[in-house]
Amino acid sequence: MNIADNIKRISERIATICQGCQRDPAGVRLIAVSKKKPAVDIEAAASAGQRLFGESYVQECVAKIDEVGSEVEWHFIGALQTNKVKYLRGKVAMIHSVDRLSLAKEIDRQWGKDDACVDILLQVNLGEEESKGGTTAEALVDLARKVASLPNLRIKGLMALPPWGADPEEVRPYFRQLRELAETIDALGLPKVTMQELSMGMSHDFEVAIEEGSTMVRVGTAIFGAR
Repeated sequence: MNIADNIKRISERIATICQGCQRDPAGVRLIAVSKKKPAVDIEAAASAGQRLFGESYVQECVAKIDEVGSEVEWHFIGALQTNKVKYLRGKVAMIHSVDRLSLAKEIDRQWGKDDACVDILLQVNLGEEESKGGTTAEALVDLARKVASLPNLRIKGLMALPPWGADPEEVRPYFRQLRELAETIDALGLPKVTMQELSMGMSHDFEVAIEEGSTMVRVGTAIFGAR
């Protein structure tokens, strides 16, 4: 398995699908999901030009940030416990999985210690699955309003991990719903809130996600192989 070849192939697929739906490929960024993969694999991906990496476990994320020497950008994409936020302070560029006010307040408190701001995405549990994090679609507007008032956070968009479907077309309605929710939030004109990012789509369904407006696709298996 050649990580560089895999990244090249995925980048070409992103460009092709963007061309098909009249989107600029520069508007879709590839996040290499490197959880449970060694630092040497991340270095190989970085050598191939990959810059954004997504991690899901705090301890593993922090260890890799210290271990990887290449200039890369780290995104935290997994479920985040409030008591673990302090370990990520100043180390990640974006947190994709903010789904409750208590978590947002702790992120705000921690980054406030450095008088800094961090970009976040609000995670929506579109399928209302008990096994997944995320606020409900109904509670999203209220959460956005409250989080928008926190001084050390910038809401940059939404993230979703929709119910898995063997056929990506089964998932398309969820991607569309997330885009529509983003439009709803955008229309509120909240301070420090932009809906410029939609983090949705993974190895098996990212092409459909791009057609529905994704700006960040989170791809692990198709780059690094099975975990």
